Amino acid sequence: MNKKIIAIDQGTTSSRAVLFDHEGVLIDHEQREFKQFFPNDGWVEHDPEEIWDSVFFVTDSLIKRNNLESSDVASIGITNQRETTLVWNKKTGKAIYPAIVWQDRRTSEFCNDLRNPELEKMVQDKTGLLIDPYFSASKLAWILDNVEGARESAERGDLLFGTVDSFLVWKLTGGLEHKTDASNASRTMLFNIKENIWDSELLDLFKIPESMLPEVCDNVHYYGTTDSFGGSIGIGGMAGDQQAALIGQGCFNKGDIKSTYGTGCFVILNTGKDFLKSKNKLLSTIAYRINGEITYGMEGSIFVAGSAIQWLRDGLKFFKSANETEALIEQANLDSRVIVVPALTGLGAPHWDPEARGAIFGLTRDSGVADITKATLESIIYQTKDLLEAMRQDGAEIKKLKIDGGMVVNSWFNQELANVLNIKTYRPKVIETTAVGAAYLAGINAGIYPDLKSVAKVWKSDKEFIPSTTNKKKADQKYLSWQEAVKKTLT
Repeated sequence: MNKKIIAIDQGTTSSRAVLFDHEGVLIDHEQREFKQFFPNDGWVEHDPEEIWDSVFFVTDSLIKRNNLESSDVASIGITNQRETTLVWNKKTGKAIYPAIVWQDRRTSEFCNDLRNPELEKMVQDKTGLLIDPYFSASKLAWILDNVEGARESAERGDLLFGTVDSFLVWKLTGGLEHKTDASNASRTMLFNIKENIWDSELLDLFKIPESMLPEVCDNVHYYGTTDSFGGSIGIGGMAGDQQAALIGQGCFNKGDIKSTYGTGCFVILNTGKDFLKSKNKLLSTIAYRINGEITYGMEGSIFVAGSAIQWLRDGLKFFKSANETEALIEQANLDSRVIVVPALTGLGAPHWDPEARGAIFGLTRDSGVADITKATLESIIYQTKDLLEAMRQDGAEIKKLKIDGGMVVNSWFNQELANVLNIKTYRPKVIETTAVGAAYLAGINAGIYPDLKSVAKVWKSDKEFIPSTTNKKKADQKYLSWQEAVKKTLT
């Protein structure tokens, strides 16, 4: 079998289409960035049509450049930014409001008003999540309450809700399919991950008509057929980006753990069949659902990672390309005490403070671009350490870490990460493992791979980073300074 697999990776700042052969080897890829909108403090939006246009462009371009017929493609897999919320009219297919991005904090007050011990326990017991603007439920409620006529239309059955995966399936199938997968559903704060159903008590809490919700399917599933690219191609797999990265890293055994460094940073620990409730404000989530069987994960979310580098590039004009950061760090003052807390959209785990704001500490007259850049990268490392320490307190035994995402091309970052965490760290051959995971799922559906165990054998390490104890005392002291700096930004 020589058929190809296409993975659509719809991220927070760009859309990618990646072409794999039947052995999981990356052949080609296409990428297009799209605009971010920040209409108010703490608000982050996307244009749904621009999302769709970017996905169509990268996929169509990839197919044409490689002279592919639809018969050459065994299946399409989809992975996506997860909690981002869209509502569209099922008759016109048009969104009634911009996509509210997972980073958006406009519903902070609404979520604060909901928080009480009884309600927080109910939500965590059912969803594994904390009451927070991060998740889809409060964003969806906001759209229904703030867009004129939206609630009435929803109650008439005219409106559909979905995370980006659902919206893409709807578009790709010409409005024939309204589906999501279990991993994305688990991030809405409306899905009961124990009972595997949309939860009526949660729907009542947020006043969401059930008719708006997509069908929840396994990650390996036939989601429908698209004729968007000149012929019929089946859509055979789907997962939220972080769960897709877990799959792409071959983390199928209980205790396996990965950390993805994209727009944000997300650490997921495979907890097997166990739904573990964290005592340290980590999340429980569906890692994947195959043949109706759920594998759970414990997750820590850092809201700002690669987007902090993007801010240095685009906002502060420190450099023209993120690729310059590794060389820039070499110019930093070794004795610099600069600490950056990149709480540009609040702080995620283990703090969960949506009102926290970013800050820079320890500036002196000789502090410069290199020092602030280095401190920004260090902040992402320190946040990762915060997450792993919280997981250890919840009973996890962590011996090694698989890393991926655009930031891990920076070898200085990877080595410093291994040093600060004091564990071996592995970078895979293909760092965009979200796309790899989506391809694996689609490949299983198409019969290219028999099961998850078979795709685990495909994973290969590019480089192992072994922790160094050189300057450990200085590094430990700076981490303590980081913790003190974070305390000053918390509200």
